[in-house]
Amino acid sequence: MQQKNKHIVHFDLDTFFVSVERLVNSKLNNKPVIIGGLSDRGVVSSCSYEARTYGVHSAMPMKIARSLCGDAVIIRGDMDLYSKYSKLVTEVIADRAPLYEKASIDEHYLDISGMDRFFGCLKWTKELRQSIIQESGLPISFGLSSNKTVSKIATGESKPNGELMINDSDISPFLGPLSIRKIPMLGAKTYQLLRSMGVLTINTLREVPPSMIEKVLGKNGQVIWKKANGIDPTPIKPYSERKSMSSEHTFEQDTIDITKLNNTLATMVEKLCFQLRKEQKLTSIVTVKIRYANYDTHTLQKKMSYTAFDHVLLETVKELFNRLYERRMLIRLVGIKFSGLVYGAQQLNLFEDTPEMVSLYLTMDNIRKTFGDKAIRKAVSY
Repeated sequence: MQQKNKHIVHFDLDTFFVSVERLVNSKLNNKPVIIGGLSDRGVVSSCSYEARTYGVHSAMPMKIARSLCGDAVIIRGDMDLYSKYSKLVTEVIADRAPLYEKASIDEHYLDISGMDRFFGCLKWTKELRQSIIQESGLPISFGLSSNKTVSKIATGESKPNGELMINDSDISPFLGPLSIRKIPMLGAKTYQLLRSMGVLTINTLREVPPSMIEKVLGKNGQVIWKKANGIDPTPIKPYSERKSMSSEHTFEQDTIDITKLNNTLATMVEKLCFQLRKEQKLTSIVTVKIRYANYDTHTLQKKMSYTAFDHVLLETVKELFNRLYERRMLIRLVGIKFSGLVYGAQQLNLFEDTPEMVSLYLTMDNIRKTFGDKAIRKAVSY
């Protein structure tokens, strides 16, 4: 059932945004802290364990969070600061780990298979955890087991600021009594569907024939059933920092049609933003390029707050294009580049956008992932 001799570590920084804020302002220690949009229509991006005791959780509308925990300290959030500390932690891991994957701004997977011949894997991981704490000042937890799923669940059970190793022989009894909510990538709708079938624990899910699970949940049902049985062959993807992503469009005929130009830019932004979110990234630098019919090429760049949302980035792209396009000559090519990329699209810029907007983007992205990039498009009007 298990991949023999595999040792996979999952590291997760505890309440990462809150921990960074406390690192720079110790007055926040032991207080309920909520990070997110400051208005009532904002959304909770992260919250401290003290705030969670009042029922506050991520993605909750700020208005509800305030009513649940009136004494909480509300902070807008600083993605530049969080990205700085995330990079620091990644550098500590990169210096020591033979193979690692950065799963998000606050999570890493490590494949340390074979290291038990030279060091005890648990001992090595404990030492790395202490190095991260010492060099970053941030609390971090880890789970160690034979695959990503079990390691991630183990990390969740070890929090806050803990460590847990699950040997192959202990996987089944460890997972069995846990809620199916603990299974990574099992969404709210799937949870409700399984719950309506009387499936509440991982042990109960295991007893359901895999063919029935697939009939109810589709192909993803097989994956979920395997995870419930501690089976996950997903490999570690070697980490490499992508600095930018871009798109260019050369017109078949040089054009001065403003509507056509704006529609082309909007389509490019939509495509790039979906790619950003799919790779769990945010951008902070936007560059627009135009090439005239005589091949003169001009670019303009703007730095902005980290985001991965179409409507925010399109506004910036249109602003740069309008500033660039002064000569009213025929245009041969337009291009867009997003750079200054960081991990963090899971949080989606929840610091200020409404729950409805976040839900809209998540829904559109899920449709694209299922039916293809062009399955759904936004209407463009100028």
